[in-house]
Amino acid sequence: MFKRGKKNMNQITEKTLKVVYQLQKAEMTEYIVYQRIAKRIKDDENRSILLNIAKQEKAHADIWKSYTKKEAKPNTLVILFFDILNRIFGYTFTLKIMERGEDKANHFYQDISQEIPIATKIANEEEEHEQTLIGMLDEERLQYVGSMVLGLNDALVELTGTLAGLSFALQNTKIIALSGLVTGISATLSMASSEYLSARSDGNENALKSAFYTGIMYIVAVVLLVAPYLIAPVDQYLPALLSMLIIVIVIIFIFTYYISVAKDLPFKRRFLEMAGISISVATLSFFIGLAIKYFLNIDI
Repeated sequence: MFKRGKKNMNQITEKTLKVVYQLQKAEMTEYIVYQRIAKRIKDDENRSILLNIAKQEKAHADIWKSYTKKEAKPNTLVILFFDILNRIFGYTFTLKIMERGEDKANHFYQDISQEIPIATKIANEEEEHEQTLIGMLDEERLQYVGSMVLGLNDALVELTGTLAGLSFALQNTKIIALSGLVTGISATLSMASSEYLSARSDGNENALKSAFYTGIMYIVAVVLLVAPYLIAPVDQYLPALLSMLIIVIVIIFIFTYYISVAKDLPFKRRFLEMAGISISVATLSFFIGLAIKYFLNIDI
């Protein structure tokens, strides 16, 4: 238990106490977030580590409370945000986002360390959190990143090109959507089967899971890319095409950011490369569709 003497209490400014209160509130919030994430983890060792870190966050909050003499309510919106993040993207991504937030808070510890020396010790313990988390993370879905990238990349490039080409060739959003769905579903089954056979030939005991991750990423991309054509009026193929391209960029951004955070990989280069390929293929296919319609004199 850390105590502060009368002399230290008098030296602490009102400004510093406000910072301490914010740190106390943040520690209480993280304490609950860690507990919630731990409850959803099946692995006993990882769950135990997270629960221990949660206890340490609570201990830090109690130290700050000895200075503020106030109860700090956790931030329910932050808790909800990380809970949703965990359910969608998994605990590896969520915890690394949390740790990035703690890194940004380090300057607060430095600012108050002159008045409250224990802040340096707490900052060091927060750094140990990050190292412990990095050492413990072994989430199943990240073992299949290669399969996920394969499914998503192929879907984005193939479907973007197909839909862009069909947009001018057919100029009917419903027919384009129908063609895109048939092509996409067939390609999903083909890609998943190919990934399964490839993984089996490499001696991968989890070939079925690899195929599943490839297929699920492919079909999700198919649905999202075809959606604008299903929603738009029959003759509004250009707005549908533009919406589809925007969705492609958003998907690439989200997925690339997820991988860059979870796997500690560079973001900008990977994003620009993937986006550049998809948009280039879409542009080329767009003009190919226009040329086919012109030279074959097909009107639908």
